Order: sequence, then C-alpha cells, then structure tokens
Amino acid sequence: MNSRLRCLFSALALFPASVAAQATPAPAPDAEQITAAVLPLPTEFRESARVLGYHADAHKLVELRAGSGPFTCLAADPANKGFHVACYHKSLEPFMARGRELRAGGVKGDQVDSARFAEVRKGKLKMPTQAASLYSLTGAAGSFNASTGTTTGARALFVVYMPGATTATTGLSAKPAEGTPWIMFPGTPKAHIMFVPKM
Repeated sequence: MNSRLRCLFSALALFPASVAAQATPAPAPDAEQITAAVLPLPTEFRESARVLGYHADAHKLVELRAGSGPFTCLAADPANKGFHVACYHKSLEPFMARGRELRAGGVKGDQVDSARFAEVRKGKLKMPTQAASLYSLTGAAGSFNASTGTTTGARALFVVYMPGATTATTGLSAKPAEGTPWIMFPGTPKAHIMFVPKM
C-alpha cells in the first residue's frame, strides 16, 4: 500500500476524532468553517447540509448551521495540523455520534470500534439498513483557500457504508487497488466500499 493511500486511511480511521494540541489555533469564523466543511459533497447537497464545527470558548463540536438535507458535515479541527473535512449521511449519525462520545470519554484506538460493534450486536446502536455515503477531503495545512472557498491539493475519498457486507455479498475485493473500489472491514457493522479517485 503506498504512503498516500495509507495517509487517507489514517484520516478516515481518526474521523471524527479530535487531536488536542498544546497551543490550539483559534477556530476560523463560522462562515469559513461552513464553506470548507461542505466542499466534499456534490453541489446539490451543500446548501442543505447540517454543519458541526468549533468555537473558541470550548474545543468541542458545536452546531454551526442546522440542515434540512441528508448530510452532516464536520469542519476542520483547528487542533489538527492538516486539513480534513467530511460529510456523512444522516443514517450514520448514531454511529458517528457514539464514536465522538466514546473518544471524549477517553476510549482510544480500536477500542472505539470494539465498543460500538458490541452495542450494535446488542441492538443498542442503530446502523443504516441500506447503503449510506460519506465524502471527505484531506490535505496539508493551507489546502483550503478562504478567499476563494476552494481547496488545492486536498485528496477526495468517497465511502459507501454497507453494514455486514462481505467480499462474497458484494463481489468486491478486500485488497486496495488503484482505479477500482474495494471493501474495508468486511463483515463488520462498519463495512464500507472505498473509492479513491486518485492515489
């Protein structure tokens, strides 16, 4: 697996965790955070997306904008050195919100998924009954240009969650390959199809 692809996987694995820094920069203005956060989405979903971001008084996600559409978008965390924004379908909200809650409570790494998977099996945590999408952009610090509302050099990643899906049920390989979709975490509640336009 090449280094750029490994970087994308790392970003997704951390999503939507916060990495605290000793001197966290002040969050960008709400309007700027919102503009950046919705960029991963197809244009027809951007105006109606709910956006979560950051305020200077507390380093935790707050709602910057309510949304009437099917997506929730997460603004870039000012405590992280790079640029990462992501938007997920509303049917994934219980899973994503629970991950944030567990991390805030001190649960780390693979234990977050272990806890969520156990709750899914017990029926305590609801997962989508059909496919649910996630879109993200990941790049170096400075990838987002606030004056133009665009990114330069940020890499797109598209994900379709299909809880419980396997290589047998989808016909997809579990091996990453350039130019073709593959399945990650097959057979688990967070099984999903990966699409990386460019590696």
